[in-house]
Amino acid sequence: MDTLHADLMLALPELALAVGGMALLMIGAFFKSIRPSVVNVLALGLFAVIAFLVWRQPAGVQASAFNAAYVVNDFTRFAKLVILLGAGLSIVLATRFFDRERIARFEFAALMAFATLGMLMMVSAGGLISLYVGLELQSLSLYVLAAFNRDNVKATEAGLKYFVLGALSSCMLLYGASLVYGFSGTVEFSGIAAAIGGERNLGPIIGIVFVLAGLSFKISAVPFHMWTPDVYEGAPTPVTAFFAGAPKMAAMALLLRVLFDAFPNAVADWRQIVTFISIASMALGAFAAIGQTNIKRLMAYSSIGNVGYALVGVAAGTEQGVASVLIFMAIYVVMTVGVFVCILAMRRAGGQAEKIEDLSGLMATRPLLALAFILLLFSYVGLPPLPGFFGKFYVFGAAVEQGLWPLAVIGVLTSVVAAYYYVRLVMVMINGQPGEPFEKTMGGELRIVLVGTMAFSLAMLLVPGVLVDWAGTAAAALVK
Repeated sequence: MDTLHADLMLALPELALAVGGMALLMIGAFFKSIRPSVVNVLALGLFAVIAFLVWRQPAGVQASAFNAAYVVNDFTRFAKLVILLGAGLSIVLATRFFDRERIARFEFAALMAFATLGMLMMVSAGGLISLYVGLELQSLSLYVLAAFNRDNVKATEAGLKYFVLGALSSCMLLYGASLVYGFSGTVEFSGIAAAIGGERNLGPIIGIVFVLAGLSFKISAVPFHMWTPDVYEGAPTPVTAFFAGAPKMAAMALLLRVLFDAFPNAVADWRQIVTFISIASMALGAFAAIGQTNIKRLMAYSSIGNVGYALVGVAAGTEQGVASVLIFMAIYVVMTVGVFVCILAMRRAGGQAEKIEDLSGLMATRPLLALAFILLLFSYVGLPPLPGFFGKFYVFGAAVEQGLWPLAVIGVLTSVVAAYYYVRLVMVMINGQPGEPFEKTMGGELRIVLVGTMAFSLAMLLVPGVLVDWAGTAAAALVK
């Protein structure tokens, strides 16, 4: 009984989120007079409570529960707090948008809660079974969120495509997991690492390939990226913002946990796979975005490219590499939320504007919004001294330290190519002829989020050591 009590207390954030998610569902179902926006506010409060519980988990301690199926350490604390931040800000972005589009429903908050619960479980997964349970809980919620605007053909198509391809990726992941289990005799990461050891056996390597294929779909890495542009374009814009942030952080953290906890002795094998995926993602993200005319599709290819940059740090296979990935992903999540605030502000009487040409002359009509947008885009480029520069500097530095300088060079070159389409957006905003002005519909909550992203940029310039030290501590907890 004492052991069960200790396990339950360790998993308190996830248990509280599960209960809170079901409570949100019941509140919306039984109290019809409550507006969906109120349920969203309750969900924000729930996320704040969960973030506090995660923050209060013991620092500097490696703890496990439920026969090592659930793990808590500094790495999980870092990733979970970033995930909760991304999920909470996505709800802030969604509330006013859904009201304007008349698609607000209480189920949104519950789905966000359950998707976030799945992400937290993924990050703390200590074995293949808990990994899959968390992954599927997140995925099933995301499938519904993609098609949340059920009266829109594009949204319905996006949800269906995401579901079908997601099911395929889950099959690949399960097949790889079954191979790993067959050759190791255990589903726990620590047991897998001990069973496989340093022996180069073809069976486990094939299992690693299929597991990485399944996880690559979740981070939308090439060649498992095909769902990303259509889903990003078809889903409601705040949902797209959510997809581009928190789930990416969760999937990347899960990838790191699998590679460094289950296969720490097979770095030479999985490094080749990660390097290929990284190069392909950076290249496709840079070149495929050039011809895009829809901003959300452009952001989809941008996210594919940024995943490729993060994988450069993974390929390093070191503690410094893990720290660089965490730094990069934390910066990416915050910057992405800021970019989507700017996109949400592009609204006219006819509805949400999503074409690049709609940005024409934005500097003349909405100078402050245009300036914020430009700074965020240049951060994506990696222009110093903006936050994106620090993210790329650390992942490329980790690769160079391990002799992977060709990978870092490719990363720099693709960043130069990607700069073209970011600068194209900037030139449209500055030099284009102003069209019909956008409605001034940016509410106070969106202004606060945008100011927050700008404050984060300033903090990274003045005191970058805070995030760097925190990420270093988290990486040390993962890489033994």
